[in-house]
Amino acid sequence: MIPYARQNISQSDIDAVIAVLKSDFLTQGPAVPAFEQAVAEYCRAKHGVAVNSATSALHVAYLALGLGPGDILWTSPNTFVASANCGLYCGAKVDFVDIDPETLNMSVSALQEKLELAEIRGCLPKVVVPVHFAGQSCQMREIKMLSQRYGFKIIEDASHAIGGKYLGKPVGCCEYSDITVFSFHAVKIMTTGEGGMAMTNDLALAEKMQLFRSHGITRDFPPLKKGGRGDLWYYEQITLGHNYRMTDIQAALGLSQLKRLDEFVACRRRLATRYTKEFKEASVKMQCQHENTDPAWHLYVIRVRERDRVFAALREKGIGVNVHYIPVHTQPYYQKLGFKWGNFPQAESYYQEAMTLPLYVGLNEEQQESVIANCRDYTS
Repeated sequence: MIPYARQNISQSDIDAVIAVLKSDFLTQGPAVPAFEQAVAEYCRAKHGVAVNSATSALHVAYLALGLGPGDILWTSPNTFVASANCGLYCGAKVDFVDIDPETLNMSVSALQEKLELAEIRGCLPKVVVPVHFAGQSCQMREIKMLSQRYGFKIIEDASHAIGGKYLGKPVGCCEYSDITVFSFHAVKIMTTGEGGMAMTNDLALAEKMQLFRSHGITRDFPPLKKGGRGDLWYYEQITLGHNYRMTDIQAALGLSQLKRLDEFVACRRRLATRYTKEFKEASVKMQCQHENTDPAWHLYVIRVRERDRVFAALREKGIGVNVHYIPVHTQPYYQKLGFKWGNFPQAESYYQEAMTLPLYVGLNEEQQESVIANCRDYTS
């Protein structure tokens, strides 16, 4: 079986993890802050807050922005459920903005129309979460302009997009957002096994996210605070937080992987370029790449008629195609909240035809040729 995704682990990665296993710290040691600093420098952001998953990163980001009961969060229906679920964890109401049928990202025009209506109704969102689907940045400049007019905060869900660029700058620099979130899950562009990171240029937000990831506990206060307590063991819980810490083992793997991130992205771009060239005349539709973006290519998605038939045939041939994503609002849990089929027609139409092709570092020319040939056979 040719999988749709696979991690790439080198001897250097293994050596980095072994070094931590032999060290004095498996968790809460020097590797995590070193990883945070390295990713921040790569993205040209001021702060990185490492956590044990991108879901945790989203949750602490929402909490840091003060999202809570009575607030509203909007995101894309074309995403993994975590983008929306974390808003519910905070007690907020969640809603969605339909996608652009070409880029498959949040539609700026749909966002503007929904904001205009929400302003009239007095129910504007506190936070909007554009999702950089498949590794291509949303049109963040335009979304930022809307935020300045309507007063919402922005979190970029860039779980697919580390290594990508927007308007010539790294995704994660936070020029057009308050916080950007990355995923380091095993099938992502680079991995820590499980893990995530939230980037920000706001020190106050970084400090809040650090608190929320570790039980709301801090040791960062003057030595003479609280009646002269200066003991090294002293700490205080100042808010209700969670156990979302990343381990030094994960961070060591991340530091090693980060050294090859540009290599990983370059390989993905070569594979994606070949797919695009080979399918140019085929009866499939590909995700449009906006001129302002330089995607990281976490996924390569096509749209095909009779998707279910083609999917089954390709799996039978040993090609591990997948589907990203079933629209969040159509999941049974969200239908219980009042959403239904027909709410976001562009996302639903895309889903009916969506199929993700194998794309990963290590996919060789012969394997990719097999994917291409079989796709042509079953989509012609």
